[in-house]
Amino acid sequence: MNEQRVNKPTISDLAKAAGVSVTTVSHAFSGRRHVDPETAKRIQALADQMGYHPSSMARALRSGRTGVIALASSMPFAVAAGPSRLGFLMEIAASAAMSALTRDLALCLIPPHPAAQGKGSVGFDGVILVEPMRDDPLVAYFEQRKTPIVSIGTVPDRPDIPAVNIRSRETAALLLDHLAQQGCHRVAALIGAAPRTSQIESAAAYEAFVTRFGGSSLLVRMGEEEAEDTAYQETLQLLRANPSIDGIFAAIDAFASGAMRAAQELGWTVPDRLRLVTRYDGVRAKLSQPPLTAVDLHLPAIAEKAVHLLLDQIEGSSRMIEADLPELIVRRSSQMPA
Repeated sequence: MNEQRVNKPTISDLAKAAGVSVTTVSHAFSGRRHVDPETAKRIQALADQMGYHPSSMARALRSGRTGVIALASSMPFAVAAGPSRLGFLMEIAASAAMSALTRDLALCLIPPHPAAQGKGSVGFDGVILVEPMRDDPLVAYFEQRKTPIVSIGTVPDRPDIPAVNIRSRETAALLLDHLAQQGCHRVAALIGAAPRTSQIESAAAYEAFVTRFGGSSLLVRMGEEEAEDTAYQETLQLLRANPSIDGIFAAIDAFASGAMRAAQELGWTVPDRLRLVTRYDGVRAKLSQPPLTAVDLHLPAIAEKAVHLLLDQIEGSSRMIEADLPELIVRRSSQMPA
């Protein structure tokens, strides 16, 4: 008895059954172009009835793409992830991976560690860079490979690179104004020395704050390596030399942790003697004693915007988009004593 072979339905069969073009069916499954929601739902229902499953390998062969995007940062591990590995970069990665998955893409995380920053041979359809520096080697590397790039946080002096503007100057101003509202008259700032837009704009916001309220600038720039220990040592010197300081703005949460250690060692109670705020509302801020006032940067929404922007960049469309305004999360570290 001869077995009758049943041919699997093709994308053309599905397009014909749905009364649409093959391109529309492709976009309905990939999410890379807008398809009317009702049309997409009808295509999916017909696909289920017919037993059609899109072939990721076939799509890759037709398009010349891998179906993989990457997420990378030149920030040191101590800043981007921290001891708990649940920091800034990890939060973005989790949200970006989910966003990519809904578009039938895989996300590869390039960890912020020297062993992972080598020039490997893995190819990506595009890459999201998290807060790159001016003249960042990762930008040069991926541009040399002609890999489409988008950035979370604008790239200094590179307006040609599509980016999600995370509004770092407004974030810093929000925190500094909060310190002023809590009665601080002598505010110092701990800001990263690396030329990232977040640190450049935080410094500009601090200098504008000092000009507005009077007094002299107490801005300390620090390297990102060994960030908490560096901030601890620098804050010890800063507080000993300037006993009138009553507030500290830390542009990096690891700096805030180091500043808290220094204050406690000197017997400066927080918030009675010193009020402390930081930029990122992550694990360090929440587990600090007392908990740190910080801002919700809306990182899941930022990651979603970055993935969408990267897909546009892969298709040849380039633009800048704005993140939502950050939200101040007030905790005990900055609250004026009753």
